[in-house]
Amino acid sequence: MAVLASRMPWQQIEASVSHLLSRKGRTGVAMPDLDLFGEQVQRIRGPSNAGRPRIPLRVMISLLYLKHAFNESDEGVVARWADTPRWQFFSGCAYYEDRQPCDASTLIKFRQLLGEEGVEELLAQTIHVAVDLKLIKAQELSRVIVDTTVQPKAVAHPTDSRLLETARSKLVEAAKQAGIGLKQTFAREGKQLARQAGRYAHARQFKRMRRVIKRQRTIAGRLQREIERKASAIAAAARQALDETLGKARRIAAQSGQRKAIDGSKLYAWHAPEVECINKGKARQPYEFGVKAGIASTFKGNLIVGARTFAGNPYDGHTLHEQLEQASILMQDCQIRPATAFVDLGYRGVEKDNPGVDIRHRGKARQLSKAERKQLKRRQAIEPVIGHLKSDHGLDRCHLKGQTGDAMHAVLCAAGYNIQWLLRMIAKKSIAFLWRLYWRLCQSLPPAPHCTPSRWKLIDRTSSSRSESLAWA
Repeated sequence: MAVLASRMPWQQIEASVSHLLSRKGRTGVAMPDLDLFGEQVQRIRGPSNAGRPRIPLRVMISLLYLKHAFNESDEGVVARWADTPRWQFFSGCAYYEDRQPCDASTLIKFRQLLGEEGVEELLAQTIHVAVDLKLIKAQELSRVIVDTTVQPKAVAHPTDSRLLETARSKLVEAAKQAGIGLKQTFAREGKQLARQAGRYAHARQFKRMRRVIKRQRTIAGRLQREIERKASAIAAAARQALDETLGKARRIAAQSGQRKAIDGSKLYAWHAPEVECINKGKARQPYEFGVKAGIASTFKGNLIVGARTFAGNPYDGHTLHEQLEQASILMQDCQIRPATAFVDLGYRGVEKDNPGVDIRHRGKARQLSKAERKQLKRRQAIEPVIGHLKSDHGLDRCHLKGQTGDAMHAVLCAAGYNIQWLLRMIAKKSIAFLWRLYWRLCQSLPPAPHCTPSRWKLIDRTSSSRSESLAWA
């Protein structure tokens, strides 16, 4: 980590994202520094009302790297930073400081300021560092493996009973905020019906369960109609928020009464309407609730060169063009573009949409040479990469809000994976260097006078094998 901290282009990273953090003009707020007419107002030294000073940019960027490299939460990464001198050195601290770098909520605001453009710059810099340190050849970036997976959202498993109870409570809450008095809130009956539906479903008594869900739908409809009758007397500003709540409740009530939505879209979470139901063909988990994410890694080395999300659950082949375009943008400083893409059969028939890119999959086995068919066997090397992204870097559960949060989370997980990849490769390269140095020292030493040349060769081989095992240990 000390080597990586000294080789990361921190000044370049800060310069590339600094424009996203600059002060922006607001309507009705004077900004003397940007006034081009007249003299600027001279400030008198004294107590400032601007708040506490800004946290160093390198510290905030390194916290995002460390959070996803070691799969920590916002609260966990700031707490662990205070107890880990290696993390503080990586963040640019010259001495150990027994304090937290910032509040956990500061990371939320920093991510919002960076946006998708800023986090993609963080991912691009990890690729450049790998090339600059010669941990991977620049030519390897031209061959990529592309695949899609599901990035699950941090939502409870959607059931009709749970969604209807959520709609009832949200309607009551919205009516209270708008100053609308309800005849009855059905609070006690709603909780009781939610418990009964779960018990009937567990006992596989589906006729009773559907009867309970029908009663919950009736309650939600009664509250919705009462609020609509009394909403004409409230202000327009409060009516806008109320209309959104009524629209969500109407969607939940409509979809609970039929197996499939009429327009093909269902609401699976009240606080995350962008969540989609995606089937990836897994036996243990047939359906996942989140967003489709595309991952692109190098053909050899398993370095991630692209990660993005695709709203609307599109066909895999229709995501290839955007995936390769993002990889080209991230690798543009290396002056490399993806020329060959190894994919699965879900990407068939998209050659016209990707001119200049050689797309290889099992459906083209007869058109490929023997060497190319052998290379095609490495297509499944991206599967463990996706597995590590989910288990070790947080891709298995996204807590960020909205479609922008989904896109940022996928890129940050890929950046954390690349940081761990850099740490492993630096350690591997240093072990190989020490082993070569030790071998040269052994060869430079003269043999012992009491040993014959054949005896010296035997001792040399024995010592080398022992040193090799100690080095790897």
